[in-house]
Amino acid sequence: MKRQLEDEVSAHYHKAGLLDAIVNGLTASGADPDAPTLEELAPVDEFHTAGRAATLMALDMAPEISGIHVLDAGCGIGGTARYLAKEKGCQVTGIDLTASFVEVATALSERTGLAEVCDFHTGSVLDMPFENNTFDGAVSFHVAMNIADRGRFYSELARVLKPRAHLCVFDVMKGSEGGLQYPVPWAETEVSSFLKTPGETSELLEMAGFEVVRLESLRDFAIEFFQKAFAKAAQQDGPAPLGLHLLTGANTADKFQNYAAGLDNGQIDPTVLVATRN
Repeated sequence: MKRQLEDEVSAHYHKAGLLDAIVNGLTASGADPDAPTLEELAPVDEFHTAGRAATLMALDMAPEISGIHVLDAGCGIGGTARYLAKEKGCQVTGIDLTASFVEVATALSERTGLAEVCDFHTGSVLDMPFENNTFDGAVSFHVAMNIADRGRFYSELARVLKPRAHLCVFDVMKGSEGGLQYPVPWAETEVSSFLKTPGETSELLEMAGFEVVRLESLRDFAIEFFQKAFAKAAQQDGPAPLGLHLLTGANTADKFQNYAAGLDNGQIDPTVLVATRN
């Protein structure tokens, strides 16, 4: 069952020719595709609610993480890892279920000159190929929504983190209302979507060996973000050369409209949670 679900999740995210599409988008945007800056990559680089803006907000809530070895659990195409490496001076190890994401993460890190400080692996966050007490800190942004065995995920994070290391989680969590419509960016149907409330997430983390030290909803911020994004899109003639539509596919509009409606209706709650490994 675990393998079948992971295969379905990986297939959902896989996009053939993704690196070529990003390279073409960079070129069309006027960037050098062989040496793009993190700012030039930002529109496509961070596959979570509000992208780079939310990355900065989430990391600002966590204790200082400069210069440490960080695990990015569910790293996608590596945008958060590259930000941590370049702006925070971290050594970052990323792991993701989707092989094509890891290939793109590696290629983009080479093109941005960060290959020596960003290392990416294809694998499951439920069974990570790392020794106990390896990492000084960890981040996991928009990953747990696809994980049914949440307790095992958090236990694995606790295993590979050193004692007193901090974990920064940013996930779409279950809101107070039911009835979320699909597709959404992380799932075509409810079969591969496993949302937990912030309270349930906190309890599961504590059971796995963490102490939750901060929890903050970004729902209001996300609602405003989508309002501005939709208004900007309405003024444009088609999608921008570079954006999350390269990752979300042909039904991108439906996915983000359903996501925005879920925010408005209180069905989902994007939340940042910071925890310390006991």
